[in-house]
Amino acid sequence: MVHKFDFWFSPAGENRRVHLYLPDDYDWTQERYPVLYMFDGHNLFFDGDATFGKCLGLKDFLDRWGKRLIVVGMECSKEDLQRVHEYCPYHIHSAIYGDVDGRGSATMDWIVRELKPHIDSTYRTWPHREATAIAGYSMGGMMALFGVLRYNQWFSKAAVISPSIVPAMDSFRREVRAPIEADTRVFFSWGTGEYDPGYNELVANSIRELEYNVQQHGARTYLYCQPGGQHNEGSWEQQVPTWMEFLWY
Repeated sequence: MVHKFDFWFSPAGENRRVHLYLPDDYDWTQERYPVLYMFDGHNLFFDGDATFGKCLGLKDFLDRWGKRLIVVGMECSKEDLQRVHEYCPYHIHSAIYGDVDGRGSATMDWIVRELKPHIDSTYRTWPHREATAIAGYSMGGMMALFGVLRYNQWFSKAAVISPSIVPAMDSFRREVRAPIEADTRVFFSWGTGEYDPGYNELVANSIRELEYNVQQHGARTYLYCQPGGQHNEGSWEQQVPTWMEFLWY
């Protein structure tokens, strides 16, 4: 079942909608559950909520999956390019968006210092890092990688799906030098049909480089290239079983 509620997003001084998935038997048991935090929460569960009319199909997957967990889907800003600023952890220049005033650190601080404590105090979670994951795609994928690296004391797992990392590679090269726990697990992916062949190769090489650097800390990684995969929810939905099984092995 999916509940929706508004929660104060202090970095922007406004409420944001949270889409919360609970196992269907949540009200009938006393079990505690691991938690997955995901960006672009409106695109996760229902086509009717999704920006482009196609969601990630996550509710249908979780309803039939053998493992049970709580998913916290966080909506982004719907104003102009505010999503890009909120979901970028660094100040960068992008060929598409121009100069980006990255406020991703503020977004992550809000997650771990405000939203996560609320979730842990309101629902029956396992709050420790070993039971806490973060995931996202595109800009959300970049945030998931930033989250599991910079905020590794809170997150032990991440799904980094088609991350928009190329303009931020210099910053990520510095970021990945910091130590992370050896029990960290990171799923990386991209699709061969997301961009033109030249840029697609640049994306692939950037992801491979960061995956290698994460491995040097002793972490477990999964590198997945989706043949023909495009930069949209329809393609990303097909990856859900692979990264879910890897993170929650």
